[in-house]
Amino acid sequence: MLNLSSFIAKRYFASKKKKNFIQVLSWISVIGVAIGTAALIVVLSVFNGLQDFVRSVYNSFDAPLTIQASVGKSFEMTPELRAKVESIEGVNIVTEVIEDNALILFQDQQVVAKIKGVDSNYASVNRLDTFLVRGKMKLKEGDINYAILGTGVAYNLSLRIDVNSYGMQIVYPKKLRPGMPVTNNSITRKSIVPAAIFNIEPVYNESYVFVPLSFAQDLMDYENKRTSIELYLDEGVSINKIKEEVSSRLGDGFEVLDSDELHSSLLKAIKIEKLFAYITLSFIMAIASFNIFFTLSMLAIEKKRDISVLYSFGATAQFIRQIFLKQGSIISLVGSVIGLLAGLALCLLQQKFGLVSMGMQSAVMNAYPVKLEVTDFIMVGVSIFLITILISYRPAIIASRVETVKNLN
Repeated sequence: MLNLSSFIAKRYFASKKKKNFIQVLSWISVIGVAIGTAALIVVLSVFNGLQDFVRSVYNSFDAPLTIQASVGKSFEMTPELRAKVESIEGVNIVTEVIEDNALILFQDQQVVAKIKGVDSNYASVNRLDTFLVRGKMKLKEGDINYAILGTGVAYNLSLRIDVNSYGMQIVYPKKLRPGMPVTNNSITRKSIVPAAIFNIEPVYNESYVFVPLSFAQDLMDYENKRTSIELYLDEGVSINKIKEEVSSRLGDGFEVLDSDELHSSLLKAIKIEKLFAYITLSFIMAIASFNIFFTLSMLAIEKKRDISVLYSFGATAQFIRQIFLKQGSIISLVGSVIGLLAGLALCLLQQKFGLVSMGMQSAVMNAYPVKLEVTDFIMVGVSIFLITILISYRPAIIASRVETVKNLN
């Protein structure tokens, strides 16, 4: 009986007779499911790609591990503290960092940017020099301090390395006691020479300026304080193992973070947006799938005589329901297969040719990134299955309640 119900459902879907209105509705339903399925696959793959893109961007700047204070934004840097970290097997280079916001002045322009003071060994371990679009990678030569600016910061200051390389100043407010008035003596102003401009992506391009650690130390009056320590590791070592070792040696006063943990709020936001996109598109696909409901309802009306004949041959109400549920399943299956293949093809074309641009300048990636994951295909398949069952159930119930005698006359 199960095979017979499947055979009848297939005949209703793909009859060789002259096409009628119900078959047209069936194919409209197939197209609706296909479009919804393809949209789900593409959107979910784009969110996967964006997550990987964000990771790749931050990995260009971030060290494998970063040490920060558990409380407050800075901590005291001592020779003992540095020795504890450097003595850990697998730690290659330790870079001290001072990072805070400051005001940059150049001629008549000004902009607030994030000043990052780094050790002299920073250039040897970070890939910043590979993203330079103008100038040379240098932070200090003799007594002269140099700055490396993002393209967005340089643009807002109307600064060009090859034309006007002098006259840039960085202003930082001093620590004031409550109630003290703000005067010219309340700020620290230091001059620095722009040496290069880098271009990675807007988050960094529009906010970061790299300066020597000693310059940031004097500007912000940090003395022996640091905002973080960046650890660059030997190739092939386990980041998690080193992280655990550093945490156990430093104690509760410090937290050791990898790149994902440093930007956990952004990565979490992408995951939440992906979830809401999935729910929203599934809801839209459910509405589009109402064509299946109307198709099966019309089919139940048209096939009343056929149903009555089946009842006269001993068919049960459950058997009739199975026919219509399978009819809905066939429509969804055909539509979902077409949609999955279309979504897969679009994603592969985007990966290879970059058909859709992100609309921004980036040295890492210009086209929208996409990444196909098996879990997305499973999620979409589950959604289609549940929607099909819910949509097909009511018409199947209606079809099973046909009055046999009346329709045979």
